[in-house]
Amino acid sequence: MLTRDQRIQHYKKNPDISVLVIGAGINGIGVFWDLALQGLDVLLVDRGDYCGGASAASSHMVHGGIRYLENGEFRLVREAVHERNCLIENAPHLVKPLRTTFPIFKRFSGILNAPLKFLGLLDRPSERGALVIKIGMLLYDFYTRKQGTVPKHQFLNRERSLEQFPELNPSILYTGTYFDGAMQSPERIAIELVVDAISENKHSIPLNYVSFEKIDNNEIVLRDEIEGESFSVKPKVVINAAGPWIDRVNHNLDLKTSYIGGTKGSHLVLFHPELSRAIKGNEFFFENEDGRIVLIFPLEDHVLIGTTDIRIEDPDCARITEDETQYFFDMIGRVFPEIEVNREHIVFTFSGVRPLENSGGGLTGQISRDHKIEVDWIRIDQQIPILSLVGGKWTSFRALAEQASDQVLEILNRSRIKSTGHIKIGGGKNYPTREEDRAVWINRISTKTGIDKGRMETLFDRYGTQAEKIAESISTDEDQELITYPSFSKNEIAYIVQHEDVIHLDDFLLRRSMIGMLGMSSKDGFDELGQVIGGVLGWSENKIQNEIQRTIHILKTNHKMDFNRYREN
Repeated sequence: MLTRDQRIQHYKKNPDISVLVIGAGINGIGVFWDLALQGLDVLLVDRGDYCGGASAASSHMVHGGIRYLENGEFRLVREAVHERNCLIENAPHLVKPLRTTFPIFKRFSGILNAPLKFLGLLDRPSERGALVIKIGMLLYDFYTRKQGTVPKHQFLNRERSLEQFPELNPSILYTGTYFDGAMQSPERIAIELVVDAISENKHSIPLNYVSFEKIDNNEIVLRDEIEGESFSVKPKVVINAAGPWIDRVNHNLDLKTSYIGGTKGSHLVLFHPELSRAIKGNEFFFENEDGRIVLIFPLEDHVLIGTTDIRIEDPDCARITEDETQYFFDMIGRVFPEIEVNREHIVFTFSGVRPLENSGGGLTGQISRDHKIEVDWIRIDQQIPILSLVGGKWTSFRALAEQASDQVLEILNRSRIKSTGHIKIGGGKNYPTREEDRAVWINRISTKTGIDKGRMETLFDRYGTQAEKIAESISTDEDQELITYPSFSKNEIAYIVQHEDVIHLDDFLLRRSMIGMLGMSSKDGFDELGQVIGGVLGWSENKIQNEIQRTIHILKTNHKMDFNRYREN
C-alpha cells in the first residue's frame, strides 16, 4: 500500500483518471469498492475521515424497513430485505441477526393509514395496532423466505410477553418479534471495504482528509487538509456521494441543484445494566406517542437509544438537543415505566443528517428512504457527467453502489467483471460460522502465533478472519496490553494505524474502534493512545498533546461529552 504522500504525488504527476468519487461515507465507499472490483482506476476523497460524516450517525440496524410497507414501498422493502441478508452472509463478523421486538398497545388502529396516505388525507398516521403489524410481519417473512437467513416472526399475547420481559409496560396487548440485522461497529464495515478495494486493485486509491475545492483551468482542484497543499485531477466521471452536502458540492461544480432535504437523527448511548437486562439482547422497535418509530438497541453491554427525525438546514450543525434527550427518556418510560433513566446514564451522544430526497413540506417520517441517481453534466475540456447519489441507507449501500457503477461502466463503455452480491467483506472471508469451526480456527491461529486463546477470541470477535494477519503482526515482537484499554494491545493498534489510514487520534477512537462510543474515553486513555499512535506516525510530544486537545474538543462539541463525570475504565 502506498503511503499517503506517494498517493498524492502520483496524482500530481498523473492527473488523468477514470472516476473521482467525492465523499467517503458508506455510499461513496460502496461505489469505490464496486468500481475497484471492475478493474477501474478510481480516486476516493473526503474532506474528513472515512465514514466520518452522516454514515457515522447510523442506528446500527441493518433492516428491511418493515414500516415502509405502509407507504406502499414494496420494491424498497424487497431490496432492503435482500441486502440485509447479503450483509449477514458477506460480513458475518460485523453483521448479526437481531431479534427485534415490537410492543403493541392497540388491536385495530392504523388499518386506514395506507389508503388515507395514498389519497393525501392523512397528515400524521395513527398508531399501528396488532392487525397491521401482524400483516407487515407476514409480508416480511414472505420477502425473506428464499434466502432463509433469519427465522420467521412470532406473536405473543400479554401474558406470555410479560413472562418473557417482566419489566415491560403491563398495558401492552401483544408483542411481535421478528429478525433484522445488527452491526455493532458500522465504521469497520466501511474501513474493510476500503482495504478490500485497495488489495483488489492497485489503481483504486483512497484519500481521507482531502477536500474538493473548485474547478480551475479545466481541472478539478483537490486540497490536502493535512499539509494544506492543492493538486488537480481530470476525471472522466465524477460521483457525488457527499450525502447531506451533495448540493454544496454541486454548487462548487457550477451546478445549481436542490436534491437533498435531509432530516437530523440523534442518538444516546447509555450504560444502564438494568435496561440492558430488561431487553435481553432484543432490539425494541416501536412507535412513540407522536407516531415516530424509535428504538432501544443492545450495543455490546450498553444500550443505544434512537432516533429523532427533525428537519435541519445545515448538516454541519447536527447536534443533539436537550429536548431530544428528554424525548428519549420519555419514550423509554412508555415501554419500561419502572426503569429510571437519567443523564447520569449517558456515556455518548451523536447526531447526523439523513441524505433524503428533497420533498418539500410534510411529515418527516413519510419522506421516502429510497435512493436514486441524478445525472448532470459539466464541461472540463469535454462534457463530464456528475452522478449524485441521493438518499440510500446503510442496509442498501451495495445495491445503490452497483447501480451507480453500472451507469459509470456504460458511460465508459466498459463491462461488469463481477457482481458484488456474494463477495465476502474483510474478515468475513472464509469465516467459520459454526461454533465448533470457530473454536478450531481460534485454536489453530493461537497455536500458530503463540497468542493466548482468550486474546485470539477477542481479536476474532473484533476483526473476523482478518485477526490472523493482526495476530501474526502482534506475535513478531514483544507486545503489551494498554493500561487504560486492556482489551487492546500496542502492536494491534500499530497494525490498524499502518493499514487503515489513521491520521488523527479520533480516527482510531471513534471509527477504527468502539472505544469512544462505548464511553471508555478518558484523558489518561488519550495520552496512552497518543503515545502508541504517535510512535507509529512519528508525532512529536507537542503533536500528541495537540491531537489529545483536538479529540477532547470534538467529543465535547459534537458529542456533548462531560469529562468531569465521564466514567473511567
